[in-house]
Amino acid sequence: MTIPILIDTDPGVDDAMALLLALASPELDVLGVTTVFGNSDDIRLMTANALAILALAGRDDIPVAAGSAHPLTRPYAGRAHLVHGDNCLGGVQLPVAPRQAEPTFAAQFIVDACRARPGEVTLVAVGPLTNLALALRIEPALPKLVRGVAIMGGSARASGNITPAAEFNIFADAEAARLVFGAGWEIIMAGLDVTCSPRIAEEYLDRLAAAGNRAGRFLADAFVHYLAFYRSRGFTGACMHDVHAVMALVRPELYTAERVCIDVETAGELTRGQTVADFRGLWNRPAQTRLLTGVDETIFLDEFATRIARLP
Repeated sequence: MTIPILIDTDPGVDDAMALLLALASPELDVLGVTTVFGNSDDIRLMTANALAILALAGRDDIPVAAGSAHPLTRPYAGRAHLVHGDNCLGGVQLPVAPRQAEPTFAAQFIVDACRARPGEVTLVAVGPLTNLALALRIEPALPKLVRGVAIMGGSARASGNITPAAEFNIFADAEAARLVFGAGWEIIMAGLDVTCSPRIAEEYLDRLAAAGNRAGRFLADAFVHYLAFYRSRGFTGACMHDVHAVMALVRPELYTAERVCIDVETAGELTRGQTVADFRGLWNRPAQTRLLTGVDETIFLDEFATRIARLP
């Protein structure tokens, strides 16, 4: 039985890895892709990247809808081009996709898809959560219409990566993230507690390229700039962040996790965007989040490489 999913993404290098993993996973049925600001505030670039990645994988049948180019209430404050390159794909130029995005705005697209298949769809959000928050405004009953939400974002016990307290995707629109975490649906949170394991470098990129397919070669090439950024910060390898939100759906047994209630700080001078986990139950609120805390790195890496090799 396949899991129908919608992927909400700001296509950078690790987003591309996550999207291609989803396309390579027979357990998943990708109903559509929606785009959001994040790795860039150029929503046209984000959407063009999504269309190009789908074309690379031979999946021009999957609709793409462009979404928000800015946070709900605050100016865009990203600088992800330093990490992902000016085109957010590590400088690799994919052929322009032979089609355009859907005319429907991403938030409405999400609502329509979930209304059409109530209780079936899992939302996979690997960028800022603005589109999901806007979808909740359109349809407050959306949490009752979805199977669940898998998020790459946040940090419960690890520190942040954009501020000492906050992870980038949550910090990019903390107000949206708070709405999403408070909406009442079941959440899988792949945050910095797990997404920095494993780190990969040239040996693994060579393994992806050695498969000889377009997808493997593209990821190996796109990752070069991304890896160089991590090296400039003193790391020997780079993280595959967004991949975990997808892998947790297809191979959940690879992960250790705990259930906890999580909320998002929106007002703190030093802690804005922090995902606060109530490990001791002091809020007396029900736990809504499966917080991923660890992964079997060896099987994870084998599984990713094997699946990517199935693509064109």
